[in-house]
Amino acid sequence: MLKVAKFGGSSVAGAEQFKKVKKIIDSDSSRRLVVVSAAGKRNKDDHKMTDLLYLCHAHLEYGVSCDEIMDSIESRFVEIKEDLNLEYDVKRDFDALRARLNRDMSVDELVSRGEYFTARLMAEFLGFTFVDAADCFFFGIDGQIDRDKTDAAIKEALEKYGKIVIPGFYGSLAGGRIKIMSRGGSDISGAIASAAVDADVYENWTDVSGILMADPRIVDKPKSISKLTYAELRELAFMGASVLHEESIMPVKERGIALNIRNTNDPEHPGTMIVESVDENAGADRPITGIAGRKNFSVITVNKRNINVSVTLRQVLDIFDKYKVPVEHIDLGLDSFAIVASTTAMGDAVYDIAADIKKTCRPDRVYMQEGLALVAAVGRKMTFRPGTSGRLFKALGDNGVNIRIIAQGADELSIMVGVENAQFETAIKVLYEGFAG
Repeated sequence: MLKVAKFGGSSVAGAEQFKKVKKIIDSDSSRRLVVVSAAGKRNKDDHKMTDLLYLCHAHLEYGVSCDEIMDSIESRFVEIKEDLNLEYDVKRDFDALRARLNRDMSVDELVSRGEYFTARLMAEFLGFTFVDAADCFFFGIDGQIDRDKTDAAIKEALEKYGKIVIPGFYGSLAGGRIKIMSRGGSDISGAIASAAVDADVYENWTDVSGILMADPRIVDKPKSISKLTYAELRELAFMGASVLHEESIMPVKERGIALNIRNTNDPEHPGTMIVESVDENAGADRPITGIAGRKNFSVITVNKRNINVSVTLRQVLDIFDKYKVPVEHIDLGLDSFAIVASTTAMGDAVYDIAADIKKTCRPDRVYMQEGLALVAAVGRKMTFRPGTSGRLFKALGDNGVNIRIIAQGADELSIMVGVENAQFETAIKVLYEGFAG
């Protein structure tokens, strides 16, 4: 058994969090590859290391001293070192970094130092070998990770040292120049590392106990999801649930590696296990896995008697593509169809879109409605439960929620409804209360 454990910024924010990480690693000998983010916030008034480093670079660009910011960053790392009685001479390396700040240091290299110093300290504290991401994560000339070269380097490092810590978020270009990933890149690093060593499980340790059934800002203390498939995860993410970025999922999904979302502050909680498929049919548990949604959509409806839907719809979709507006949903009728798109994405182009539709398609009528929210109930078990749709619609109707749009995915993983923006939170609560049990 081999597990790759990635720890986010809140999990490595200070010495006390480092101790929690060590306890987690020591409790399971299969956790032999660790990926860490830069130290995050210790409390709500604190700052993330990455944010401070970006701020420091901005100061440098405008010729403003960043000494105070660097002092703050250095003191955080020195404090961790001293509190944990570590030997790593972080001050020496930090002085070397300061000495280069007046040169043409790239923003990527400067910002990556948050992960670098955090990983150096964590490696010593765990008794693992530090492996610099610049030496095992390689970007090609297209700016994408060279998976073959990267996989080989990570696998070789693990085989050579047995237990390693790698900083997340960055790698190197040809010639050794540092390149960072997008924000949240440490999740991507962890996933790639897991795929490289053919891990059995990729553990992503954060500050929540897995993925929740609904938005906690809407539903009070929603239950966590114990197990879901990658397909369900994708549906929830598409509908606005706060889950991992798709780039941090694909490397492990492609290799059939299970992804486990865990809480560093509550390590006994099993969190959420995400797998490719689940061999189960309708059982005693709930048919709906999770509920998610987004607000602020607009609907453009096209009416035309004796419409040739295939031709006219294609023309309208070409118009949306012309203005680079993603289409979220299409509702077909006998003499009409409706296109649902983000109000923000359309912006002022909505008038040009409507004008182009009138000019190109010559419909009997084109009209737009704003203020729509989309809410989806996602669950692999809905297909095994007759009456789920009826139960869902009845629950919404009994609570006065007016359904404007109904759609079910072709794979029967989700049922989506369109409601007024003003009834968005009510719809989420009603569905949760009706199906969470």
